[in-house]
Amino acid sequence: MISGRCHCGSIHYEMTAEVEHHALCHCTDCRRASGAPAVSWALVKRDNIRISGKPKSYASSPDAQRLFCGDCGTSLFYLNETIFPGMIDVQSATLDNPDVIPLGGQIQTAERIGWMADLNHLPSFERYPPFD
Repeated sequence: MISGRCHCGSIHYEMTAEVEHHALCHCTDCRRASGAPAVSWALVKRDNIRISGKPKSYASSPDAQRLFCGDCGTSLFYLNETIFPGMIDVQSATLDNPDVIPLGGQIQTAERIGWMADLNHLPSFERYPPFD
């Protein structure tokens, strides 16, 4: 079992490391819900996850529910019985060790922010760069 949590620790979860897929999503809905340029999702069977605490949810579309911590606002889970029956998508960056599940690809790249397509050519700093 692997574990994760929200930022404040009100919600913890444990799940198996065996996932159906693990992808970085670039869709507009994920960006707006998270405030991030992309969101990583690990899809698991609902029977393979245990959630401690009570996430809040809202309907982000007629078939979808996004679940988040009501205390700190961390986005955590996504449910859509039409697309993923019996499954739950977990925001894998909330895992205690996100590297435990290799990323398998990128999805919804048609909606990707232009500057996200070529990040390897930008300067990179291990910590904040010096400000002059």
